[in-house]
Amino acid sequence: MLWIILAIIVFIVAATLLLFRLEDLSHLDQDDYPVRDGKPSDANREVLGRIRELGQSSKGLRGKARLMALRKHMDELSQGLELASEFRHCESPRGEWVIAPGCDTRRRILYIHGGAWAAGSPRSHRAITDRLSQITRAAVFALDYRLMPENRFMDGVRDCREAYTWLLKHGPESPESAGFMVVAGDSAGGSHTLGLIAWIRDNGLRQADAAITFSPSTDLTLTAPSNRNNIETDPLLGPAFGGLSKIPLPVIWWATLAAFRVSPASPVASPLRGDLRDLPPTLIQASDTEMLLDNARRYASKAQAAGSPVTLHTWPGMVHVWQIFVPLLPEAEEAFQDIKSFLEQVESGSRMHPEGQT
Repeated sequence: MLWIILAIIVFIVAATLLLFRLEDLSHLDQDDYPVRDGKPSDANREVLGRIRELGQSSKGLRGKARLMALRKHMDELSQGLELASEFRHCESPRGEWVIAPGCDTRRRILYIHGGAWAAGSPRSHRAITDRLSQITRAAVFALDYRLMPENRFMDGVRDCREAYTWLLKHGPESPESAGFMVVAGDSAGGSHTLGLIAWIRDNGLRQADAAITFSPSTDLTLTAPSNRNNIETDPLLGPAFGGLSKIPLPVIWWATLAAFRVSPASPVASPLRGDLRDLPPTLIQASDTEMLLDNARRYASKAQAAGSPVTLHTWPGMVHVWQIFVPLLPEAEEAFQDIKSFLEQVESGSRMHPEGQT
């Protein structure tokens, strides 16, 4: 019996090493990225209260009931906000157009919402998409991609790819080629965003002019230090995922493979572990206290080393994806002004070097 147990252990270890062949990326943790000066504004206390409400909304619930409560609470985030844009449902691809007054519909943004690939919707992220349309004068398409667990992870990935391909030639009014294209997303949607721009490059499509991500998940192997070091300082992800720090990483990898049907070492699920050459100008915003901080840092470091123009801007003491609390949070307003400046620089560079556009 002992020999059988030992043989099983050896087999599991060998299979783990073979299937999850991970490059050690700890050398990317050496870069010292600056953090903006200042402390969280007074409005941050109200934001933290809303985060606690989110946790209370599913307290005591389990399984599907817990997930449904989370989805409902997220969809209610946009209630009561004064939004300037028109919201227009689209059935194929499924999502909604967000059109601010005076925008140019040849300017387009594909927005991919977060929610751990299992929650969130175009409605939950209207504060973000409305503001993006206003500051960029672009028509934003908020994609309603298929969520887990009802669907497979790769179904959502395919929805992102199909939506981008469609947006290149379709606006909110009629078929029309895009003049300026941006892909943006937060958290899990940030992961889809970064995976998508690599897929665009590899498949010879017209590349996005720019990409924007808020607190993106870049590596499902959970090997970055902040995944554990920032559990206590992350009021959103800490309570939800901090318990994973007590589970051995190989167990998490096998569980992720079972749930996602994709290896956590795959670039589709972990964009950090893919080829980061020849990517478009990309802006990443993150908080220095969130669990995904080093996901952002590692991605920026590796992409920059590969020659891709990736910029990371870090705010002090913000909650995960604080941009969704615009206009309540001054730091969210700052983040959108940062985006506006970034895109203005991208477009200015494009006008100076038109031969670089495809």
